Amino acid sequence: MTTAIPAQRRGNLTSFSPCSIDESYKYIFLPICYSFTFVFSLSLNSVVLYHSFRRTRHWNASLIYMVNLASTDLMYGLSLPFLVASYVMRDHWVFGDFMCRLVRFLFYFNLYCSIFFLTCISVHRYLGICHPMRIVTMETKRAVKGTCILVWAVVFALTSPIFRFAQTGDLTRAAQNGHLAESKLRPGPVEVVLNCWDDAIDTEIPLYIPYGIVLHLLGFFVPFTVIAWCYSHVVLTIIRTLRMQPCLQGVVEERRADCTGRVRSGGVSLSLGPHSSYVRRRRKSVKTIITIILLFALCFFPFHVTRTIFFILKVTSGVECQTMRTVSICYKITRPLASFNAWLNALLYFLTKEKGAQCCPSPDPALHGLLWPLRAFGRGGEEEEGGGEVVDNKENESKSSGNTFRGLA
Repeated sequence: MTTAIPAQRRGNLTSFSPCSIDESYKYIFLPICYSFTFVFSLSLNSVVLYHSFRRTRHWNASLIYMVNLASTDLMYGLSLPFLVASYVMRDHWVFGDFMCRLVRFLFYFNLYCSIFFLTCISVHRYLGICHPMRIVTMETKRAVKGTCILVWAVVFALTSPIFRFAQTGDLTRAAQNGHLAESKLRPGPVEVVLNCWDDAIDTEIPLYIPYGIVLHLLGFFVPFTVIAWCYSHVVLTIIRTLRMQPCLQGVVEERRADCTGRVRSGGVSLSLGPHSSYVRRRRKSVKTIITIILLFALCFFPFHVTRTIFFILKVTSGVECQTMRTVSICYKITRPLASFNAWLNALLYFLTKEKGAQCCPSPDPALHGLLWPLRAFGRGGEEEEGGGEVVDNKENESKSSGNTFRGLA
């Protein structure tokens, strides 16, 4: 089908401008993408919630955020069959006005809940690695649960106007065997179908665009800036900690190294090998950083950039047809990519969860200050399953006068 860019709306009919956009591709592309998202979102998020509620005894901050993330993803996934049916019927909406508003609202609610919860996870990683002492007192379970409630409330307030703008309305389009007539001046017969408008009907576009731009700024660009700032400091801390490893080895007197990478000194050993606890946590933090960056690069950034440009061009006069066609197609393609976050978020859980780490004693208090950057990866990247490690400093300090430190592994 070819849709013309409306030049003027008179009642339920739209006069066609010479510039038209071929959108026939979306009746194949969008149902496939949304069906794919529905299947994977339902299955992966159900597994995450099952493992969290039935298989995990002790919840930490990261797991609480992941459960909230999976819950909103699951809600959105359940709304996708309505969109699939609508596009299969070529934009014909048969589920009523309320379901139209609800489905459109759930898309944006899930989108910005995902962004905000990923921001919370990023800040949690930042505090755990760059400020490990502070996270012990700041991020209690009560504080994390309060943060989650605040996220739900803020995102609901940001996206609730969608209920006002999204609605059903008549869509007037060319109806000559599903294609616009060859003559641009006389497009031929038209048909009118009941459509579920995504952004707003044409007469309310001038009101919707300022809200849409503010939503993009507060819902995406501000959290994106926070995440970029957090991870830049995390990367610097990781690099700084790697450079500290030779210094940590020098603290141990009469050191002698064997071929396994373990430094020994009179019963004192510090494991810095590839299987040490420090290395495992460093890898886990790197996995989290890479996963969230990929989520933003694939799902969130292209959608918000193309949608913002689409809004600006829609209220700008004198835009060339080719420019409008290109931006419109990019916007329609990046929209289902944005919905991929409903199942890609679950991969963050599977990639970063611990399969079960051994419990280990605390280091010598004399090395406490130098070893905090190493232990930060354990603090900031608490186990997603099994409740994490339990470290009792007092018990370890009173075991022997030699302050034996068996290692971080």
